[in-house]
Amino acid sequence: MLHEYKGKYPVVQEDVFLAPGCQIIGDVKIAKGSSIWYNATLRADIGSITIGEFSNIQDNSVVHIDTEYPTIIGNYVTIGHNAIIHGCEISDNCLIGMGAIILNGAKIGEGCLIGAGALVTENKIIPPKSLVLGVPAKVIRNLTDEEFEQIKEHAKEYFNLAKSYSKK
Repeated sequence: MLHEYKGKYPVVQEDVFLAPGCQIIGDVKIAKGSSIWYNATLRADIGSITIGEFSNIQDNSVVHIDTEYPTIIGNYVTIGHNAIIHGCEISDNCLIGMGAIILNGAKIGEGCLIGAGALVTENKIIPPKSLVLGVPAKVIRNLTDEEFEQIKEHAKEYFNLAKSYSKK
């Protein structure tokens, strides 16, 4: 589950749920209240991965880096099932849909919703509170205040779900 790579060992804070089968390798830092779900892989072998507080990386997702691009995931971020997050920055309060791909150098602003299956290309900058869909991904519109609040609530729901698994 937790693996050292070239002298770097993952640092996992309090209240983090690590589901059986997840693989966390190398220079990974996971802040309190976050959860890494079944068969997710976080591989920081040639750079660093940082996961903020109360974020969740769902089943079968892959988080990796590039030598020039670390991966930084903010607080209250939901990464949906089967997403690929590679050498990019995701600000606080974002939801990355199932099967979405975010490539090297991309920067996702605070409060964005990246739709299922979207492909955010290299070095793409997404402004805050954007709804982003498609291949390649495009900003469709701004999120409403209600949609923005739902993103943070979704992350909180995953924190509570992880707590229920931790009690088993």
